[in-house]
This record gives sequence, C-alpha cells and structure tokens, in this order.
Amino acid sequence: MGGAVFRVVAVWAVSTATMLVLAGALPDFRLQSGDGDSITRTALTAAWGAGAFGLLGALVWPVIVRALLLVPALLLGLLVFFLNGSLLLLALWLIPGGRGAAAPETAVVVAAVMSAVASATSTALAVRDDDAYRRRLSRLAQRRRRRRGGRDLASAPPGTVFLQLDGVGHEVLRRAADSGVMPTVAGWIGATHRLTPWRTDWSSQTGASQLGILHGSNHDVPAFRWYEKDTGRLIVSNRPSGAAELQRRAVARTADGGLLTLDGASRGNLFSGGADELALVLSVAARRGRANRSRAGYFAYFSDPANAVRTAGSFVAEVLRELGQSLRARLRGDRPRVGRGGLYPFIRAFATVVERDVVVAAVVGDMLAGRTVVYADLVAYDEVAHHSGPHSGDAQDVLERLDRSLALIAKVADHAPREYRIVVLSDHGQSPGTTFEAAYGLTLRDLVRAGCGLPLPRRARRSRSGAEARDAARDALRTALHRQLDEPGEEAGPAEGPDPVVLASGNLALVSFPDVPHRMSREEIDRRHPALLPTLASHPGIGFLLVRSEEHGSLVLGKDGAEIPVAQLRDGAPGPLEVFGPGAAAAVRRTDGFPHAADIMVNSVYEPRTGVVHAFEEQIGSHGGLGGEQSRPFLLSPFELSPPVPVGGELAGAEQVHRVLRRWLREAQGPEVPIAQPLRAAVPADRRPPVRPGGVPRPDERPQPDERPA
Repeated sequence: MGGAVFRVVAVWAVSTATMLVLAGALPDFRLQSGDGDSITRTALTAAWGAGAFGLLGALVWPVIVRALLLVPALLLGLLVFFLNGSLLLLALWLIPGGRGAAAPETAVVVAAVMSAVASATSTALAVRDDDAYRRRLSRLAQRRRRRRGGRDLASAPPGTVFLQLDGVGHEVLRRAADSGVMPTVAGWIGATHRLTPWRTDWSSQTGASQLGILHGSNHDVPAFRWYEKDTGRLIVSNRPSGAAELQRRAVARTADGGLLTLDGASRGNLFSGGADELALVLSVAARRGRANRSRAGYFAYFSDPANAVRTAGSFVAEVLRELGQSLRARLRGDRPRVGRGGLYPFIRAFATVVERDVVVAAVVGDMLAGRTVVYADLVAYDEVAHHSGPHSGDAQDVLERLDRSLALIAKVADHAPREYRIVVLSDHGQSPGTTFEAAYGLTLRDLVRAGCGLPLPRRARRSRSGAEARDAARDALRTALHRQLDEPGEEAGPAEGPDPVVLASGNLALVSFPDVPHRMSREEIDRRHPALLPTLASHPGIGFLLVRSEEHGSLVLGKDGAEIPVAQLRDGAPGPLEVFGPGAAAAVRRTDGFPHAADIMVNSVYEPRTGVVHAFEEQIGSHGGLGGEQSRPFLLSPFELSPPVPVGGELAGAEQVHRVLRRWLREAQGPEVPIAQPLRAAVPADRRPPVRPGGVPRPDERPQPDERPA
C-alpha cells in the first residue's frame, strides 16, 4: 500500500514539475493570475492542474474512448492529441481563480508531453520494483478473471498463443536470428523451440494461408483476388466483404467454427477463427451494432491516454522515418525500387505502430485474463518488405522491433495466471525481384490485350526499363505500351463485353473472359485469340500457364511449345515446373480443381540462382504464386509440443498446418476439441448442421476434425 501511494505521489510531483517547465517555456500557456503570483502559489496552481489532468485521464478518458469505438483505429489515433488537449483545457478551467489558461494548439502539446512523462515515470518506478511490477500484473489478471467468472487457472491446462509474423519467410527468420537482429528468436531456436519450414499452396498469400490455418479449409481460393463468373463478383481477400465471404464458405465447407471457437481470441487477423474476442479482425469489420466487437479491442489500449499519446507520437515518427528512408533510397539509386509516396507512409505507420501496439496489448490482456487460445497477426514486416525489399535494412529494422514484441509477450507469460506455450509462425514468405513492368517495359494487362489484338491505353509513355526486354517482338510492342490506368487491386469489376479481366496477386495473375459463363478451354481461347497463349507462354518474364483443354484435360504451357497435362505433372520432371521445386506439381493440380480457377492462370518466371521473381504488381518484395522464399514460411514451436511432422516428413499446405495446431490444442487438453464421439461418415453439404448467425455451429453440433469433408 505504501509503495502504491509513493508512486502516485511521485508521478504527481513529476507531472507538476513538467507543467511548471512548460508554463515557463511556452508563451501561450500560463499558471498565474494577471497580476502575477509567488513561486509557491504558482507551484500550487501547477499541482492542482496536474492532479485534475491526471484524474480526468483516469475517469473521463476511458468513457471518451468507449464512445469512439466505431471510429476507425487510424482516425482514433490521430484524434488522440486533440482529445487529450481538450482534457487539459478542462483541467485548467477547474483551477480556482482562473489562473490556468492555454491556447488550444498549445494545450495539445502540453497534454502530450505530460502524458508521456507521467507514463514514463510510472513505468520506471514499477519496473525498478519487481514486486510492484508482479503485483500490478497480478491485479490486472485477477480483475480480468473476475470479469470472466473468477475461475482458478493455477491448475488449468496450458494455454496457447499463436503469433503470426506476416510475410516472414523461413530463411529470413533464420538469418535474422543468426545475425543478432532477432535475439529473442535466436534464444528460442534449438533451446526451447524447434524451427520447422512448411510449404504454402500455390496461392502463397495471407488470404489463402490464414483461412486454411484458422478455419481448416482454403478450398477455391485461387489467388489474392479473382473474378467469379457465376456471381459476377470480384473477390479481394483483404476487403471486409471478401474476407467475410471467404470465412462463410470455409465454415460451410467444414461445418466447424474454426480453431478459436471456444475461449479463443483473434487479434489483427483477416478471419475470426470462430473467436468471440476480436480486435482488428477484417471479416467482421463491415458489421455494425453490438454484434461487431472487432473494434472493442481498441479500448484496452487507448483507454490509457499515455498509451494513446505514445502510439500517436510513434506513428508520426514512423511516417518521418519512411520519408527519410525513401529519400535515401532514391539518392543511393537503389534498384529495384517502387514508388513510396502518396498514402503509403501513413499505411506503413499504421501497420508498424498502431496495429502492432493494439495487437500486442490485446494479446497481453488475453494472457492476463487466462484465455485458452489466442491467435494474433503482426503485419509490419510484410508491409515494409513489399516496398523496401524482403532483405532490406528497412525490413531488418522492423524485424528487430517485432522481436522486442515477442520478448514482451514472453515476459508477460511469466506473470500470467496459467502456463502459456508460445508458438510463432508465418503465413508465407516474400521473394525479391524487379516488377514485371520495370523488367520488360509493359504490364501483364497490356501484354494480354496485345495478344488479343485489342487497343492499348492511350496514355503512351515508354518505360525507361524497356530496353531490358530480350526479343524484337517485345521491343515492337513496347513502343506502343503505356502505364496502367488503375492502381493494382482497385478494379471495381469487369465491364460488359469480351475484354479480358487481368488480376494480379504478386507474381501470380489470373486472366478471365467475363462474357463466357464457364471456364474457357484452350481450344476456345485459340479460336477467339489465336496469338494470346503463344504470346504469354513464350514471354521471358512468364514461367508457365495453366489452362483447361477439351482434348487433353488441363495443361501447363511453357516456353518452346512445352505442353504437359496436369495429370502427368511430377516434381523434378523436365518441364516448366521443374525449377519451382518440390510440391509445385501438387499445388498446381489442386488449384486446377477449384471451381473459380481462371481461364488462364499465369505464374511469373523464377530464377533459382538469385531467388528472383517478377511481380505483376508494384512490389519489389512479393508473394502470391510459386517461386522462391515466398513459398517457405516457418513454424517455431515449443519442445513440449509434439513435432509438427515425423522426422523426414514435410509440412505442406495451410490445411495441414491447421491440423497440426488442432493436435497441439488437443495435447494441452483444452476445450478447443469437442468431446470425443463415435466417428461418422463425412457429412454431405445438404445434411450439415445449422450454423449460427456468427458462422459458428453450436458446440454439440460440431463434428470431429477427422470427420470433415476432404
């Protein structure tokens, strides 16, 4: 008790001194009457103002944040300074005698500085006193447990925290650990955790991988974005409507709510995994009303004004950091390079600061509350690597900060009310390389239109990198080619008519003809556009095509007239897929069976010696198709858990990763796996149990994992 009183008094004293210093330094901030006051009187005025500001921060601020839960997180972060400044003006108004006053813009600065100083002082005092720090965490844990029913978790089975480092490939993690960039991870590998690579599906991107990991099925997810002829819809994985639809389909297919259905929390993910506790979950972001709690996770973090001010300050610093790094890259003449202007500095700051802070705080809260399973996605590295490159210094800086977040979560685990096992994994890697347009002077959309004999965009400007093309035919085409009319991924849907729809997903692209209701065959394409398939297959920037054939079944087409039936594909066999390594044949064969596979599936060329691919988007670090590190994410798991695969085995596909995580939850004897029942045959689609409005079946209706349809 005495220690707590001492810390309150110390923080109050430091806040008072800070207010006095600011009053002396800022001309529009005063703590004296018009006639002037003695030093003692001024100090008492500052103490009154600091105390009032502290009380308002503790009592009023949480109410303000809760009222603003429906405000997007980015906007809320920007509002933090102004809201905090308003509280300071109110505190000054409460000082007797009207001795406190400040201009509105000055109040914002004073409030930010005071909140930061108070937070730093409180944290320093608590950290220096280990007993106080443990007591604080214990009180937080007890408070959260009381909200959840007050159950004693000391003898409960271990909980599990899954931390997804978005876009971090197996080799990137290994190099970061070996070089000292990620010391926490380096201390785990081989000592407490085993590092296992796994292989993605053909669509090596978060939408497909995380859907498979959390919901057990990524069937019919051919890419990051694709056009569906039967509905006329453009599905994009990272839009709320697209994520919600993909989650609905996965739940309907598996008849299971997901990995996190019982006592789970989903933080920063595209999909909920069936969890009730949500924060920054895209698949529920479009909902409104009480059912949408995806933004409720903000409250735990932004309810502390010091946290909010610190995050907002870090946000501004990250924007300035990106501007500086981008300028240095231009001055050095770094290649490859893509544009990093516009809104990108703010998007990067949101991913590397706001999203990270909110998600980490939510995970800490979940652990202190004793939640059984948590799955969180930290997207910072993926966002930066797209624009700076997966092996760049900018990306290494982000990995270093992510490692500190892992260390914090591990430290909190020591104070949690139950034992926790921390599993770190990624959903895909990234492969470096110059963009397709920069390498060959034309976009894939332009190449497709040229192969179809269609007019090209009228805004002509030859690419400066056009001389890199390797044959005269491409040189002739490039003289008339132009930049894209739209930003990648912003297509609103195809216009009526025969023009092809070309959609890029990293170094994977999908070409569809919307006026044909079915998946076109090679023969149909050749009759309509005889030059298209030869033009694409022979281009030096394209590795292979997948098309359906009426005569031979589906075919993989490559250079020099190579044509291999999909049924005959074998890993390591000569042909277009040989350089893509193990698993490529199975991945292509699986995607070929998807109902919404495009008329033409296009994968860029891959150079095994350098690991380079050519993204069909403006990305110098890309993922989405086959080729290189993008297809090799990792799984870092504690030795207490069984090995993901037997010695010599391979972990392949997101759905297999889901089964491994389910097995680990079962090993912990948690409630995630339903009570054992006699095995039944796979449930036909028309006889599957009803699903509640949240997409989660009732617990007594949930089938065993082994019963799920293939």
